Amino acid sequence: MAISLKKGQKVDLTKGNPGLSKIIVGLGWDTNKYDGRADFDLDTAAFLLTENGKVSNEKDFVFYSNLKHPSGGVTHLGDNRSGIGEGDDEQIKVDLARIPQSINKVDFTVTIYEAESRRQNFGQVSNAYIRVYDEEKKAELLRYDLGEDYSIETAVVVAELYRNGPEWKFNAIGMGFQGGLGALAANFGIAIE
Repeated sequence: MAISLKKGQKVDLTKGNPGLSKIIVGLGWDTNKYDGRADFDLDTAAFLLTENGKVSNEKDFVFYSNLKHPSGGVTHLGDNRSGIGEGDDEQIKVDLARIPQSINKVDFTVTIYEAESRRQNFGQVSNAYIRVYDEEKKAELLRYDLGEDYSIETAVVVAELYRNGPEWKFNAIGMGFQGGLGALAANFGIAIE
């Protein structure tokens, strides 16, 4: 049975699941009804971070325009531009064994595409979650439902995987940002035009 997490909660991922390497990180959401003319397009991304909490180069930023990390450890499975349907809206495949030793954390984020010009924010998004799924055993390991505590944010650091000695842990973060993808990327050491 999957572990359900609350904001700020950390849990061992690999210690209780010996041999775990291949996982799917699924993110899902619904958008509330609103008067805007533009559709919502939420985008997931993974930032592979070194010890200083920054990427070492732009290839450590895996998203809809850079679907695969050079190590093969993190692969974005494609951009869902509507969010319509049940289950995960976007997924990121992770092979923990292939993530380079220089990477201490993998942060998973969601941003709203062109949020400012479309006048959209996470206050208009509901039922957002992240889950970790064991690809080989076909079993959900853990899930974090974000809740509704965002109003003006246009980007969210949802959760992270991080090294703890030889093991990997999961941290439910749920930290919002204003300024969309640009502010989020700058936080991790990337300048977005």
